[in-house]
Amino acid sequence: MALTLFRGIQTRPLLPYSTAFSARKHVIFCSMQSTQTEASTRSKQQAPSNFTETARAKAVEKVLKDFEAIIGIETHVQLSTTTKAFCSCAYNYGSQPNSCVCPVCMGLPGALPVLNSKVIKCAVMLGLALNCKLSLSSKFDRKQYFYPDLPKGYQISQFDIPIATNGFIDVDLPLEFGGGHRRFGITRVHMEEDAGKLLHTGSGRVPLLEIVSEPDMRTGIEAAEYAAELQRVVEIKNLNSFSAMSRAIDFEIARQAELYNQAQADEIVQETRLWEEGSQKTVTMRKKEGLADYRYFPEPDLPEVILTEEYVNGIRDSLPELPEMKRRRYEQMGLTMQDVLFLANDVNVAEFFDATIANISDIKLAANWIMGDIAAYMKNEKLSINEIKLSPQELSDLIGSIKSGTISGKIGKEILLELMEKGGTVKGLIEEKDLVQIVDPDEIEKIIDKVIANNPKQLEQYRGGKTKLQGFFAGQVMKESKGKANPGLLNKILVEKLNAKS
Repeated sequence: MALTLFRGIQTRPLLPYSTAFSARKHVIFCSMQSTQTEASTRSKQQAPSNFTETARAKAVEKVLKDFEAIIGIETHVQLSTTTKAFCSCAYNYGSQPNSCVCPVCMGLPGALPVLNSKVIKCAVMLGLALNCKLSLSSKFDRKQYFYPDLPKGYQISQFDIPIATNGFIDVDLPLEFGGGHRRFGITRVHMEEDAGKLLHTGSGRVPLLEIVSEPDMRTGIEAAEYAAELQRVVEIKNLNSFSAMSRAIDFEIARQAELYNQAQADEIVQETRLWEEGSQKTVTMRKKEGLADYRYFPEPDLPEVILTEEYVNGIRDSLPELPEMKRRRYEQMGLTMQDVLFLANDVNVAEFFDATIANISDIKLAANWIMGDIAAYMKNEKLSINEIKLSPQELSDLIGSIKSGTISGKIGKEILLELMEKGGTVKGLIEEKDLVQIVDPDEIEKIIDKVIANNPKQLEQYRGGKTKLQGFFAGQVMKESKGKANPGLLNKILVEKLNAKS
């Protein structure tokens, strides 16, 4: 599956809010609607000085003292099928206009649609992944509206009996936004065809699923985290910025509240608004049709979609571990929520981590290496974890070599860097560079004696009360041993030598 979403904002007017339930005065309702991502020349405008990031946060915080934002999200999921939803034409996004069309997708008389079976499979998978109740019998409907890239004058969709309903998605909010668990309801998942790219020259139909949430979100952050969780559940391409989505919703909250406070609530209408990244504001894109305008009626050219329990159970058994299940599994391992969110929120990082801990017992240490040195390297080099040359097996071997005392932690960091840059094996690098840790007490004692003899002034200062110089001596011993002296033995013997009576 692939997803393109969150370029426009569909808004609805303010609704009265009963003080029997809350002291806040009114409700703001926003819902997100997806459109195809295209570069906007208006996005090059400079952001207004009166709505900076800080100003936005303060404005929203102030607004939410008197208003409650009620946010629902509508997500369009484009399916990576070979052919279109209702005909055998190839589905090649970005093809030349009119190059992948036939009488069916052009709506010519006598042409009958045939449902792509993969659309059904994807819909069932998504319904199960979102904890929905599946309709074993669902139907298609015709949704009437006129649009340049809708040559038939109607869209095949599902109206009153969608394939999946009454689901939910669980989200763990990042700690920087207060943390905690949230559950957001899923109203429905339905199958439909969608218009292709708008070129005013006609286009084919795109296989599509639509996810409609319950209006359970209250802030731009919650909405963005809901969308991010969908990204983890569904394989996504061409996805716009979640931070931009959060900013767009927060702007809209502030905009609607200001209009209401200025007695201009009648200007808040049901419409689709576009987010301009450059100017950091929403603008009217088009007015939104009402439900009655679509004049739904059952699609006469398609039969009902009948599912069997055996078919559904087969798909259920094939589902991978879902993000929520993964996070709870990591929690049960004893990892902190900060660890859990970092590791589980990127499927590739999670796979790397799971492969690493399959061979070692110290789970927390593996998490620390991935979240520390490895994450820092990826960020600095702008690489994903799949692009570095380090394998999970070699990270396991590296941790094992440190735990066993074969190499020191300092040497381990040096080896790690080379493994990420050039690849290779831990064993091979240790042998090639003669990096085996020195664990012979007599050999370490000889090095310490040499270092002490070469630094009589520092020894005198240490014994005179400047005990912090122990770190100086330890560093010199490590330097002399080329980082190979066992730290535990080194410090034990060093303290004895430094404190010995002359």
